[in-house]
Amino acid sequence: MGITIHTTVLPHLDPEASLAFYRDTLGFEVRTDVGRGSMRWITVGPVDQPETCILLGPPVPDPGVTDAERSTITEMMAKGTYGWIMLASDDLDATFDRVQATDAEVVQEPTEQPYGIRDCAFRDPAGNLVRIQEVR
Repeated sequence: MGITIHTTVLPHLDPEASLAFYRDTLGFEVRTDVGRGSMRWITVGPVDQPETCILLGPPVPDPGVTDAERSTITEMMAKGTYGWIMLASDDLDATFDRVQATDAEVVQEPTEQPYGIRDCAFRDPAGNLVRIQEVR
């Protein structure tokens, strides 16, 4: 039995801003875009990896979520502690320069970590942490 990673989910607050970040800044292709307004589910992914997707969706679409839970999620998103993803690039410096040239919040410039990884980090428009590590 083979199991692969197909889709991971990140919340968005502004679907247009998230779409611009993942499509225009990171260069991902849009695979699906359904719904309207803030209740939009957008699937994006690397052009050369059609089997791997990121689903950008509303943070709390479930009607069973309480107001207190909704408030907690909103607060965590604002602090950047709710959602995160780790990506990889074969040219970390060029990727960092491309993302930094936008209005994305830089969390960490390219850094050689003591555990052998070189990476950088940004926040997407919803506050999600996007770490990008260098593939060697």
